[in-house]
Amino acid sequence: MTRVRRKRQHSSPSELHLMAHLRTSVWGPAEFVGRPPWWLVGEGLLAGLLGAGAIAGATFYGAWTGRPSLADGEAGLVCTGALAVYLILVGAGRALIGIAALLGVCLALQVPQAAAGVVLAERGQVQSVVVTSVEDGRAAQGGHARYLCSVADSDGVPLKVRIWRGCGEATRPGDALAVVSDPRGRVPTRGAQTGAGLPGPLRDLAPWAAALVAATLVAVVRSYRLSEPAGTVSPREAGAAGRR
Repeated sequence: MTRVRRKRQHSSPSELHLMAHLRTSVWGPAEFVGRPPWWLVGEGLLAGLLGAGAIAGATFYGAWTGRPSLADGEAGLVCTGALAVYLILVGAGRALIGIAALLGVCLALQVPQAAAGVVLAERGQVQSVVVTSVEDGRAAQGGHARYLCSVADSDGVPLKVRIWRGCGEATRPGDALAVVSDPRGRVPTRGAQTGAGLPGPLRDLAPWAAALVAATLVAVVRSYRLSEPAGTVSPREAGAAGRR
């Protein structure tokens, strides 16, 4: 019986170097022994908190003060871009930069509604309006849209916005709905919700903000290439080692 021996194919040094380079480019160097040093974790946590805070804070400030360029979330997108640039400068992995940027964009798109809810919860006034017409948005959107009610105030003046909170299949023209409006007119009027308050809008943002902070933390931690075990490297020594 003839035995066929298969030769093991060993990767050449150039292939190993290419694989290591790709891994470093995608996920970051992260070449240190043991746990990352506390100052490195602190830097990543601070960067994530500042990034998430800037994205949300700019939009909240715009909604509170009536600046549409900030309240619409555009400033949040700019802050997301700044965070991505920071991660590029520190040498974070491309995949982690993309994940952090995507989470930042999602947070920036979620904040405007939450900011408007906070403003209305803090200084909104509840009033009764009359339904003038009801539109079934499900017909055009394949069953996923909401009912939309056009309403008018007690003087018969139509409101510029259509209400979906409190507007349902059983709602008919002439019915009364409760809406909450900003007396300063800086955020749109919306339907009043029973039990709505300040924690609700902020609770909706918490998962996005936490995910962004976590992604930024991991990206910063993995951006360092340290030549000694993490427990023996000081910030000054790490600065001498440098980032890649």
